[in-house]
Amino acid sequence: MEMKKDTMLSLYRKMISIRAFEEKTSEMYAAGNIPGFVHLYIGEEAVASGVCENLSEDDYITSTHRGHGHLIGKGGDMKLMMAELYAKDTGYCKGKGGSMHICDLNLGILGSNGIVGAGLPIAVGAGFASRYVKKGQVCACFFGDGASNRGTFHESLNMASIWNLPVVYVCENNYYGISGSQRELMKVKNVSERAAAYGIPGVTVDGNDVIAVYEAAREAIDRARKGEGPTLLECITWRHHGHWEGDPDYKHFIYRDQKEHEAWLKKDPIPRFEKYLMDKKIADRAGLDAIKKEVENELVEAVRFAESSPEPNVCSLLEDVYV
Repeated sequence: MEMKKDTMLSLYRKMISIRAFEEKTSEMYAAGNIPGFVHLYIGEEAVASGVCENLSEDDYITSTHRGHGHLIGKGGDMKLMMAELYAKDTGYCKGKGGSMHICDLNLGILGSNGIVGAGLPIAVGAGFASRYVKKGQVCACFFGDGASNRGTFHESLNMASIWNLPVVYVCENNYYGISGSQRELMKVKNVSERAAAYGIPGVTVDGNDVIAVYEAAREAIDRARKGEGPTLLECITWRHHGHWEGDPDYKHFIYRDQKEHEAWLKKDPIPRFEKYLMDKKIADRAGLDAIKKEVENELVEAVRFAESSPEPNVCSLLEDVYV
């Protein structure tokens, strides 16, 4: 099925929004305006955009410590996200969650998570609930290659497969779990090969090709909606920055190979998609620049909102902690 122009421009806007948000976050973190830790998604924008473009508002996602892109892809409000990063009372979690713990239940965002692999069993719960209420909802579960070596990965895929749950497991394989190379930590070449152990489809795609991600995700999500069970979708990609902001590998290449990094930068998903859109006469340079300008203005407003928002009151410290 040929992709519509509106869909392609929506994908582009998502990717640009994620990149702009992350670049602004990097800038504000370096300036000392954002406390705690941040793990940026720069370079991986095609994955969240391609997957989430196929989801409806009442579908679910579970996210990771590197979750800003997933939240924006699913429709998260950048003003509320930035306020949360600033630890302000107007943030998604009233300033208590920070970068790694943002959620929006109204959008089906069941939370990013600082614990590696923690979103996998949550997705099983969301998938079970979706099957139970029979409303056709699907859960997209994002996780990294490192999480695929944890017990939660195997337990979750096993349960989802035997119960035929509507979950799409999206592995963002950027080849490094913190500083350990996936190539040294797995005997199999691709994470998707592990799907065979659970009798479900395993698919590996170029995670820097947003159309490839979109099409593979659409097939997996349609399959889940029809009650045919989960899919393990592996997207091969590359993070441009270090594991976290402040990781010395970002500029000094302590554990990654500089030549490999430079080769991956040439595969940046955004200019790659821009070239495709212009070659196919879907958009011209002026049209793409206009989208970028709109997003830049949204980011200016998001930062202004965050900086002008109040700090949480100390009296609210234990609110929302217990139920």
